[in-house]
Amino acid sequence: MLIQRVKAALIFVPLVLILITIGGWAFNLFIILILLMAAYEYAGLFKKMGFNPSLAALLAGVLMLALSRWVFLGQYESAAFLIVWLVTILTVLIQYEAGSRDAAVNFAVTLAGVFYIGWVGGFFITLRAVPDGRGWMLTALPATWLADSGAYFIGKWLGKRQMTPRLSPNKTWAGYIGAVLTGTASGLLLVLLWRAVGFLPAMTPLWQGLVMGFVLSVLTPVGDLLISLLKRTAGVKDTSNLIPGHGGILDRIDTWIWAAMLGYYLVMTF
Repeated sequence: MLIQRVKAALIFVPLVLILITIGGWAFNLFIILILLMAAYEYAGLFKKMGFNPSLAALLAGVLMLALSRWVFLGQYESAAFLIVWLVTILTVLIQYEAGSRDAAVNFAVTLAGVFYIGWVGGFFITLRAVPDGRGWMLTALPATWLADSGAYFIGKWLGKRQMTPRLSPNKTWAGYIGAVLTGTASGLLLVLLWRAVGFLPAMTPLWQGLVMGFVLSVLTPVGDLLISLLKRTAGVKDTSNLIPGHGGILDRIDTWIWAAMLGYYLVMTF
């Protein structure tokens, strides 16, 4: 399993790093594709639970929100949300008239997916578009990846006390502390690196990388646990089998989308 994960990471991670560095339409199109695939997996999870979210409304909503971030810099995001609401309402009304007893739940599930994958996921595009967005994106995501790696290896080494026995039995408090330490140090070192190569201004304070690494390593595991909750409820191990050793797209970006969102608000605060 570890060998499969490493092989997949050796392909997927460099691709993401290259696209972040390039930016522009190539990066944005890649993100939109990733978000649409994640939305498809999200709908599949709830179908396994016995619900029937509107896949068309879900995909359309995610697409519109992502495009509003790209083309209009989020200016018409409220209008996109309104359209999604109307389309989803019409869809579930038709479902109910056709005999569905879960139409109201399907309405909530569909809108939750649009918000989570479309709005939160759209911060990939928003963070990359800010001044020095390349450097900050190359800080936020790798710091999160390194924190995950720290959690894995330190948890394997020292982990005894389970953190979330029901949701994710392999997670331990030692692993979580390891993630925080690794992520915090990674944030500082990444800012130092990107200053040296010109991806961030030379005068960028190192404490900003320290704070970003700390905040992301503390909070992004919530995204992982949320997807674990959905998978446990659906009775599956992975959101799909698209990536060998890693599962599906939603399995991979569960912490990434939190990193992009939190990273954006941190950059706006600095």
